[in-house]
Amino acid sequence: MKIICIGGGAASFFFAANAAKNHDITIVEQGKEVLQKVRISGGGRCNVTHDCHDPMELVQHYPRGRKELLGPFYHFGPAQMIEWLNERGVPLKIEADGRMFPITNSSQTIIDCLKNACEAHGVQVKTGHKVKKILPLNKGEKGYDIEFLNHATEHFDAVFIGTGSSKAAWQMLEHLGHTVVPGVPSLFTFSIKDARIKDLPGVAVNDVEVHIPGQKKHTTGPLLITHKGLSGPAILKLSAQLAPFFHSCNYTTQVVVDFLPALSEAEIRDFRNHEGKRLLNNYQLFGLPKRLFFSLLRASQLDGQKKWATLSNGEIDRLVHQLKHCTFQIQGQNRFKEEFVTAGGIDLKEIDFINFSSKRFANMYLAGEVLNIDAVTGGFNFQAAWTGAYLAAQSVCA
Repeated sequence: MKIICIGGGAASFFFAANAAKNHDITIVEQGKEVLQKVRISGGGRCNVTHDCHDPMELVQHYPRGRKELLGPFYHFGPAQMIEWLNERGVPLKIEADGRMFPITNSSQTIIDCLKNACEAHGVQVKTGHKVKKILPLNKGEKGYDIEFLNHATEHFDAVFIGTGSSKAAWQMLEHLGHTVVPGVPSLFTFSIKDARIKDLPGVAVNDVEVHIPGQKKHTTGPLLITHKGLSGPAILKLSAQLAPFFHSCNYTTQVVVDFLPALSEAEIRDFRNHEGKRLLNNYQLFGLPKRLFFSLLRASQLDGQKKWATLSNGEIDRLVHQLKHCTFQIQGQNRFKEEFVTAGGIDLKEIDFINFSSKRFANMYLAGEVLNIDAVTGGFNFQAAWTGAYLAAQSVCA
């Protein structure tokens, strides 16, 4: 079988590496280089996957695609990806947060592994080849004529789409009859200008809870104050969970931060009884960074030299509000220059997740960010691509 992989990214290379033993495969990429997102992932180290081996737990990291990926992860998940790389001499290491990287700390290791696996089975890789049209013959039953930008047309028996969040690819597939969920940014940080955090860039809090007023989603995790606003895993997870909402409000809304999710309001108010002799500026009581706590004290209009026992109900209310319901105005989003994720893509109802094939066309497979699947940071987006590409490859080799 003659197969074309459109897009020179992770999904296409992994599909080709696993299918080329049985088939004649060509990867085409419109740019000058392939595997660019692999190269920049994880700051150039490539966050390959995550040390989460329970599919039920793993799917919780996917705001879109959670239900659809559960079955596939039982067939090919992080454990199988780790084994696949080990068999090719690429061991991974686990970091404290569960992210997994090659022990070389270099994305080039993963790039070389994928390229070598493809070259070993004669996969052709053509850069500077932009696909202009995908022409299914008898709904794909008789293959596809692929027209390139230079007007050359070539026939293939099957097509694998691994174009990532390419608008041009989405438009081609939409023109064929697939439904495309409009793409919006996911995994971004919040642009905030607020006196309470103006002088606190670099200050981090290990565990907070954040939510948007009126939205049900709450996320937890570390928070980082930057010179542009708020960042860190808690913020990134919230941006992913509510990506369509943020887009709809043009990234101007409020975010509420609970700096002390482990303490209830009642427990904080009780400090007046149990810690009455202590001064307010004894920041160790809460375990918050000193500069942040003092800033919240000032925002509460409280004198740090006062003792807890002397506080009025109104004064405690103000402090509790800043600690548990600290509200900031979001004035936009900050995106990573190259390493970003998009929510949106081919409607998941049109994909058969047994083998990641199109329900509309025969012999068409799709995996990676071309689908309306995205995840939070931690190697999860790559894992979805590996899983889809592998199951598609298994299907064409069956």
